[in-house]
Amino acid sequence: MLNFVNKLFGSASKRQIKTYSKTIESINSFEEKLINLSNQELQDKTEYFKNLIKEGSALDDLLIEVFAVVREASKRTLSLRHFDVQLIGGIILHQGMIAEMKTGEGKTLVATLAAYLNSLSGDPVHIVTVNDYLADRDSHWMGEIYKFLGLTVGCVTSKTEEVDKVKQYNCDIIYATNNEIGFDYLRDNLKNSYESLCFKKEGFAIVDEVDSILIDEARTPLVISGQSDNSVDIYPKINSIVKFLKDEDFEINEESKSVLLSSNGMEVTERLLLKNHLIKGGTLQDLDNMGLNHNIIQGLRAHHLFIRDKDYIIKDKSVVIIDDLSGRPMEGRRYGDGLHQAIEAKEGLVIQRENQTIASVTYQNFFRTYKKLSGMTGTANTEAAEFEGIYNLQVVEIPPNLPVNRNDREDQIYMTKKEKYDAVLQLVLERHQIKQPILIGTTSVDNSEILSKLLLKNNIKHNVLNAKVHDQEAETILQAGMPGNVTISTNMAGRGTDIKLGGDDDLSAKNKEISIKAGGLLVIGTERHESRRIDNQLRGRSGRQGDIGESVFFLSLEDDLMRIFGSKTLENVLSKLGVKEGEVITHSLITKSLERAQQKVESHNYDIRKQILKFDDILNDQRKIIYKNRKEILATNDQSDIVQDIIIDFVSDIILECIPPKKYSHEWNAPLLQKKVKDTFFINLPIENWFNEDGVDEEEIKKRILDQVNQKYEEKRNKYSKELLAFAEKRVMLFHIDKNWREHLAAMDTLRSSVNLRAMGGKDPFYEYKKESFDYFNQMLSEQDEKVLKTLFNLELIASNEDRTVVKKIDPKNIVTKKIGRNEPCPCGSGKKYKTCHGN
Repeated sequence: MLNFVNKLFGSASKRQIKTYSKTIESINSFEEKLINLSNQELQDKTEYFKNLIKEGSALDDLLIEVFAVVREASKRTLSLRHFDVQLIGGIILHQGMIAEMKTGEGKTLVATLAAYLNSLSGDPVHIVTVNDYLADRDSHWMGEIYKFLGLTVGCVTSKTEEVDKVKQYNCDIIYATNNEIGFDYLRDNLKNSYESLCFKKEGFAIVDEVDSILIDEARTPLVISGQSDNSVDIYPKINSIVKFLKDEDFEINEESKSVLLSSNGMEVTERLLLKNHLIKGGTLQDLDNMGLNHNIIQGLRAHHLFIRDKDYIIKDKSVVIIDDLSGRPMEGRRYGDGLHQAIEAKEGLVIQRENQTIASVTYQNFFRTYKKLSGMTGTANTEAAEFEGIYNLQVVEIPPNLPVNRNDREDQIYMTKKEKYDAVLQLVLERHQIKQPILIGTTSVDNSEILSKLLLKNNIKHNVLNAKVHDQEAETILQAGMPGNVTISTNMAGRGTDIKLGGDDDLSAKNKEISIKAGGLLVIGTERHESRRIDNQLRGRSGRQGDIGESVFFLSLEDDLMRIFGSKTLENVLSKLGVKEGEVITHSLITKSLERAQQKVESHNYDIRKQILKFDDILNDQRKIIYKNRKEILATNDQSDIVQDIIIDFVSDIILECIPPKKYSHEWNAPLLQKKVKDTFFINLPIENWFNEDGVDEEEIKKRILDQVNQKYEEKRNKYSKELLAFAEKRVMLFHIDKNWREHLAAMDTLRSSVNLRAMGGKDPFYEYKKESFDYFNQMLSEQDEKVLKTLFNLELIASNEDRTVVKKIDPKNIVTKKIGRNEPCPCGSGKKYKTCHGN
């Protein structure tokens, strides 16, 4: 039915694109006017546009001329002219949507249009890419256009020094990887000076390979951790016990990557724990032994589910996680919940302490902090509903500039891996002889090395690109399109890599002709990925910009995807068909089973993302309040007004508590009021005598307390310089906000892991988490006045000539943050008063 409607009226994307036809004509008509301008006259357009914006012109009003200027600048600097479909892509990005363009359609160039236009308003533009290689390549390559037009270009990768980051982020256009930009956002909220912030202003983000970053990567939240005080001595002992357990002692679920001890396994483990003096008695299900049960499970997962050279590699005597989506090493990232320590024990490495969360955010909530968000990719339409629901991003399919000239062959399916690899080798030998460039895609480092050994055995010279040799990425990709070159790669050669037929040197034209004559780039997939989009990205390395190309996948029933997620009856059915060794299997049952397996994994991953976001949305409301408070404190040099408000609020609260409304004077609580004033302000006031005076009401008592408190604080102001006290006020507030927030996150981690158990009692875990989370948060904020005042009034400062130093005499248990007035607007941005929103 949907196909019939699309044929009748055209798809939503086609109807959307038709609306841009007049705009494209107008941009093209500008081309003639700009050709005759000198370089200086073209460069002066930037200042001209900025002045128009200052005078009130909207970006949409300037779009036509701006796009024409960028196109002309691109022609002069890169000898690249934006095609009409690329102009459409630029409009879609500017309008805050997702441009789906076929692989090889020049999305990198498309981004320059929307990036330049939006930078004219003075807001930063972040172009977010999936890896260091692309961020570095694009910032230099496309940077020529921006620099020609007078803009500054920054680049932030994992190799960027911390001291250089602020300079990079202060540029007009910033290319950055999704990991670095996300972590820099979190690091910003741990800094102590406004000048060192990377995110000073809200901006516009263009996300390259948007489905990879906003969908695939969104399964794992970004977390900054600090080492906890927990001992790591237990892990080697647990590791030695796990080695004694046999297959019948536990059940493995590869689909969910979980392990469950059997009844017999539980008994064996308990005996081993008793023998090693790790438990005194009882069972692993006893409350006192639950922690050991968790450690045993993590040890089993480390040994049986997390495989070296597939899930991680060992580099410089450390465990480095491999991103299963991109195949790249994720240095600095660690598995949580004791799993990383279990793997370190398994590999005989130095075991590092477990981490405590200091700051965290999901990709979904990080990217929703931008004023405007857009993206581009070759594979987004299958996830259109998720983009719309979570990010409010519409996906628009853009037709290719030239028809795709790639032959995507049917999958070649075999019974065993050995037969599959033999067939791959046979095809490589045939095509290598006619000098066809070949790219072989694998799903793990281990598989890439198996294939490499197979090719070496048959004297086929080749390059390998995986997490172990990722520093050679640029050179390997540069050579991959040369005639006769064979390249084996994990997913690293998937997204964003532009393999040019014939290479990129003086002989490239001649070499390209040889490569095309041989059939263009042949892409061989050796296993299906969990996501269909990643398979399509691998295919998309071939047949770019109308070039000839070919792709084929070789699969076996022993592949992980088929083995774990495929139909269990499939192999039995096929074995009855009498398939001979080495014979290709073609059966609709396999194709359907493969599709179902991928859909099953995609559905499972979507559920994970939904669950993570559901819980993080609650924490995000609190995060906004804390981070907004923090930024305001950093941006303000004088905190005296805030301190004065805190004093007035606190005194009002204790007066209300000790002198309740409509109570007689003999019912007033003088000892409590005196104690609270003394404990907080370190002033001993004759409260009892004041209460006994005739005609004294609560307002008079409040006035007297405030006079005494303000007098004492004024003495402190006179004792120290105004600048020094202001510095101390800011640092004390920031220190305690951070401490307070860390403790809150730790409490939330504990709460998050415990609420699921309440489902057994018929309670909704999400509702329980939401309710208790805000109870914790409100308690954290409710005590802050007393804590901040206690800190500031019990403060001694020492300033040296060389270095301004603050020595604080404070109670380490104090928790403090800036309080939000109940009648102030709620910082979450709802427009409601705080008392009726998050203060309720």
